[in-house]
Amino acid sequence: MIGAIRKLFGAGSPSARRELLPEGLRVYAVGDVHGRADLLSAMLNKIAEDMQERPVQEAIEVFLGDYVDRGPNSNHVIETLMNTPAVGGQRHCLRGNHEEILLDFLAEPGVLMDWRRLGGFETLLSYGVAPRMALQLDDAAQLRDEFVAALPPAHLKFLRSTQLSFSAGEYFFVHAGIRPGTALEAQNPQDLLWIRDPFLFSQRDHGKIVVHGHTPSEEPEVLANRINIDTGAFLTGRLTCAVLEGKDLRFLSTRRGEPNAGLKS
Repeated sequence: MIGAIRKLFGAGSPSARRELLPEGLRVYAVGDVHGRADLLSAMLNKIAEDMQERPVQEAIEVFLGDYVDRGPNSNHVIETLMNTPAVGGQRHCLRGNHEEILLDFLAEPGVLMDWRRLGGFETLLSYGVAPRMALQLDDAAQLRDEFVAALPPAHLKFLRSTQLSFSAGEYFFVHAGIRPGTALEAQNPQDLLWIRDPFLFSQRDHGKIVVHGHTPSEEPEVLANRINIDTGAFLTGRLTCAVLEGKDLRFLSTRRGEPNAGLKS
């Protein structure tokens, strides 16, 4: 765990004067997994342990997207999210830009080289598909067909069913961020999946506190208008979960090499 339980905002801020989540509700928001099934398994164990130690009336898990690519076990990450029961009975899996480009590849093989630059070949390997340098569209189409044959229908259904955003109380959960100045209900999906600088450098009040991933940081970032919990799991071996309850924020963290950072049956 990173730090002790603490108030999200100081007493003088506008957010300190409003209820952030209804009484009795806790949200576990998990950052970008990127094929690190070991860290995901360890995080689910930590969430379950946290619930045992600190029972609450209602708990919701929110995963912020980017389950696939870069890390070695995208296949198992999706399988785990599909088949491991949510500790509080509710789990919302948001879509990241990496799920979006995977689905784009299934529809249009010509995006293969863009997907490769984002770590897509690691995802193909996790499904037993051997990627190759596909310089011709016919080669990319053949690789797409092999992937379609290897991708379980339930995994495809999961990917297609991922949500673009989720709201709870005064929090807005999304993969990348939002376009400042645009109402939350009118956001462009491409911004929700891909935006960086206009959102990251904005000091505007967005109406709700935006909880996001997409942009790796050594430590979780807590600002007045946003919370970033992408700690670069695929590269750093560290996966982060924000635990939101009332006006409080704390973190759970799993790291490479921890005794429970392994797959459990």
